[in-house]
Order: sequence, then C-alpha cells, then structure tokens
Amino acid sequence: MAMSILWGLLILCSVVFSLWNGTGPALSTAVAQGAQSGLTLAISIGGSLCLWSGVGRLMKAVGATNALSRLLRPLLGRIFPESHRDASLAGALSGNICANLLGLGNAATPMGIAAAKRLIDPARPNVAGDSLCRLIVLNTASIQLIPANVAAVRASLGCQRPFDILYAVWATSFTSAGAGLLMAWILGKVWKDA
Repeated sequence: MAMSILWGLLILCSVVFSLWNGTGPALSTAVAQGAQSGLTLAISIGGSLCLWSGVGRLMKAVGATNALSRLLRPLLGRIFPESHRDASLAGALSGNICANLLGLGNAATPMGIAAAKRLIDPARPNVAGDSLCRLIVLNTASIQLIPANVAAVRASLGCQRPFDILYAVWATSFTSAGAGLLMAWILGKVWKDA
C-alpha cells in the first residue's frame, strides 16, 4: 500500500511539473513509448523465461533436481542447519538455489517463499531469524552461472553476443553472495551477544 501511494505521488508530481513547464505533449508521448517498450521487453523476456522454466520442470521430471539437492546438501547444511532435519526445506532451498544459478529469479521465487515459510520460527513469527536472513541475502545476491534473463534482455536489444558478460556476472555474484553471507554471519553474532 505504501508503494502504491509513493508511485501515485511520483506520477502526480510528474504530471503537475509537466503541465507547469508546458511539456504535456512530450509527457504523453513518453508515456506511450514507455508502455510500448515495456510490453516489447516483457514479450521478449517471456520466451526465455518459458524456455528455462521448462528446462527446470524437465530437470525435476528426470530427477536432476534431486541429484542437485543431494550435491548441494553439504553446503546447504552448513548455511542452513535446519535443512538436515527438514527434507521439504532442503528441497525448497536446493530448488531455489538451482533456479538462481540458472539466472531464473522469477522461477526461483515460489521455492524461495516455501523455504522462507519453513524457516520462520512459530514462537516468534514477526522476527526474521538468522537462517531467514541468510536466505534473503542469497536470493538478493543470486549467484548466477547462466544469466538467462539478462542475456534475453541483451538479445532483445540487439546484442550479438548476449552471454559475453559471463565472467563479470560470475565475479560480481560470487563476491556479493560471499560478502552478504559474511555480513549476515557477523551481524548474527553481534545481535546474539548484544
């Protein structure tokens, strides 16, 4: 609700200042062009998202997701100790991380929400625990081995080699995830001691 109010105020300010400056026709042209560009971009990304979501469903059907879950279990167990006791949590976490590795933030969201729900402490439902904070950090940093959505946007804008950003994506996503997890660990220790 607060975001709706904020966006409404921003739009109202834009219209008022546009009318005040006499640039109303330019504003209406920009609104139409922005809507058209947004629709074009959504359609071009939609194809890539459908492809990679289909790949994710295929991986689940052939058991590759379970294999990745077993492969990730030692790492997940260190970051999320609760996953050793909760198979559903382990599955949701591994699916979420695998979707993020493929650069499918939208496809990762439902599994991330399922994992987040399982990480909430019923005794303190309004407090984000350390594990939930680590999950949010990992989803925000989103380590990506294949940045599918970014490559789709680059291709839709005419890039000849949309995946030539791989090394930069790998470096930044691993660095941001590592720094975020380190800070979550440090802050978790500080708050426990305070």
